[in-house]
Amino acid sequence: MPRTTKCRKICSFPDYYCFVPEESNVRKLETVMMSLDEYETIRLLDYEGLNQEECALRMGVARTTVTAMYESARKKLVGAVVEGKRLRIAGGNIEIDRERCGLSVSLKSKGDKTMRVAVAYDNGNVFGHFGRTEQFKIYDIKDGKVVGSQVLGTNGEGCGALAGILSIADVDALICGGIGGGAVNAIEEAGIKLYAGASGNTDAAVEALIGGTLSAVGKANCGHHDHEHGEGHSCGHGGCHH
Repeated sequence: MPRTTKCRKICSFPDYYCFVPEESNVRKLETVMMSLDEYETIRLLDYEGLNQEECALRMGVARTTVTAMYESARKKLVGAVVEGKRLRIAGGNIEIDRERCGLSVSLKSKGDKTMRVAVAYDNGNVFGHFGRTEQFKIYDIKDGKVVGSQVLGTNGEGCGALAGILSIADVDALICGGIGGGAVNAIEEAGIKLYAGASGNTDAAVEALIGGTLSAVGKANCGHHDHEHGEGHSCGHGGCHH
């Protein structure tokens, strides 16, 4: 039997998942795929300045594995830049590092038959911008009823860290208002079902989900751009960047 690949630990999901050359025909661009674990080696070695032994320790793999992933990531990155290709980050055999990433989530185990739903939360209502969410309200649902809820604070910057919090909290579904393309990618990578475009009272939104009347919208819907977040940066923290 083939040997099972060991999960590579990452501290958070990226805020940005896709990059394209500015002067290009997007539809005709060839895409270079970089996995999340390859991206993590670039981030740790070139951005944080770790050596390969430190990177291997952080990711929970052998140094030779880090060397191979790093060489592959650098080749893809350089090829995309030099040849003017789209660079997309996705996939990989990864898990969030609960100890090193600085995300403190104090929730009880939900159990096998419980669905856990997170709602972007602001004073009882669904918060309108996922990328700037300061709190989630977490609901545990069993047999069609809410059996517990708790407000959970966030301490990360960017949608990648927020997706990491939800992953650690073992969340199955997210209800939110506005959300950008990069955030959608992060939520998808975390294996969480997305219900975007919601508004109003959070309890009512969850009851609508239980009742089957809340539409599952799993795509970017954020229309707030430069005037709120600075030039070229939307509240979704991602999508394709030019």
